[in-house]
Amino acid sequence: MKVALIQQKYYGSKQETLKATKEKIRESSKAGAKLVVLQELHQNEYFCQSEDTKFFDYAADFEADIIFWGNIAKENGIVLVTSLFEKRAAGLYHNTAVVFDSDGSVAGKYRKMHIPDDPGFYEKFYFTPGDLGFEPITTSVGKLGVLVCWDQWYPEAARLMALKGADMLIYPTAIGWFDGDSEAEKARQVDSWITIQRSHAIANGIPVLSCNRVGFESDSVGVMAGINFWGNSFICGAQGELLAHANHQNEEILYGTIDHNRTKEVRDIWPFLRDRRIESYNNLLKRYCD
Repeated sequence: MKVALIQQKYYGSKQETLKATKEKIRESSKAGAKLVVLQELHQNEYFCQSEDTKFFDYAADFEADIIFWGNIAKENGIVLVTSLFEKRAAGLYHNTAVVFDSDGSVAGKYRKMHIPDDPGFYEKFYFTPGDLGFEPITTSVGKLGVLVCWDQWYPEAARLMALKGADMLIYPTAIGWFDGDSEAEKARQVDSWITIQRSHAIANGIPVLSCNRVGFESDSVGVMAGINFWGNSFICGAQGELLAHANHQNEEILYGTIDHNRTKEVRDIWPFLRDRRIESYNNLLKRYCD
């Protein structure tokens, strides 16, 4: 199965960004992709760099956005993974991945579970932790274990998706550098980011698709200078082998081929799920083992 990850910059407005994204989706479909993945919060700038209530207005169009992206998926005959700002009620918002099947219907959604609160990534101000659990989404191309950005650092999330039958793990992402970091520190951060996700592929014997933003985005409120999103979107196989890898600065449609037969072969050779000592893992339910 051919898949496409759209690594993209923000175009200064929702309208212009949607226009560019639509064109890239159309190009992906014409190239034969059956599954297209978009980056985290792809409709707007990454607004979580600071805390400002005006950005809650971005979630007001959630229902209209679902109709819009459903039509895009249907027009192009693809399964589409989106990342939207969901308003459930005043004061109750989620960072939500909505997956559309190739007929335009909503196959399912996932609400981001792990919410960061760091300089430049003030997501706890905006997002309530997800309450849908770690449930794969069934589509015409398989069961998708969709997680979002900060979730990618947690092996528990990846494992639970795998235990519930996910055929692959998918991570829409928004992560980048601050210009004040040294080049050595920047290199360590990217290496850690790629390594942890490849390890989820290896430990669970399933492919991983990680789609990140690219380009510099200033902090519109002026609290910080801004973030250089580091791109590096990638696709890896069930042994963590890199199948496709984008660079850190350019927009790109990253293509790869997912071979479900290969996944089965890897799991048969490396039966990690068989050898788990589940009777000894009770302490994983504790915050810390004092």
